[in-house]
Amino acid sequence: MTLLETVVIAFWAMLPAYVPNNAAVLAGGGRPIDRGRTWGDKRVLGDGKTWRGTAAGITAGLALAAVLTLLSDDVSAALGFELPAFEPLAAIGLAAGAMLGDILASFLKRRTGRQRGAMFPGVDQLDFVVVSLPLTALLATEWFLEWFTWDVILVVVVLTPVLHVTTNVIAYKLGLKDEPW
Repeated sequence: MTLLETVVIAFWAMLPAYVPNNAAVLAGGGRPIDRGRTWGDKRVLGDGKTWRGTAAGITAGLALAAVLTLLSDDVSAALGFELPAFEPLAAIGLAAGAMLGDILASFLKRRTGRQRGAMFPGVDQLDFVVVSLPLTALLATEWFLEWFTWDVILVVVVLTPVLHVTTNVIAYKLGLKDEPW
């Protein structure tokens, strides 16, 4: 597999995990998951993690996985190499794992005294990867092992922070986020 093929497969395979957090920002609002509860003197998650945003994010990831699955044969033929079609459990692992990773990162931020929107380098960029990949491996092991080779995982770990920072800066410039990170 060439480097270009590896990068394209990594990006394609991670799209159902990349999209949920962005969809959650667009559709968020409503009741916070933690309902305002505190642990010690700090909020458990904060107002930025809502049921509506979480549901919208997971739904967007699942819908994208379904569309990519429908397109995978044609796009694979056009590119000259195979791209993954998403098994339902793989799609669930990627989309739900991304949202769970983001929720866990908010929990860590609150425990370390960071306010909503505060920068948390490394965690902010890879939180959804750290949860979505193991969850997908657990739910759809054969599919995961076929598509997430060590080379693909390395590309995901390198590519994701770049994509994360880029999309956050764009969202900030469009007025969709209060901070550019």
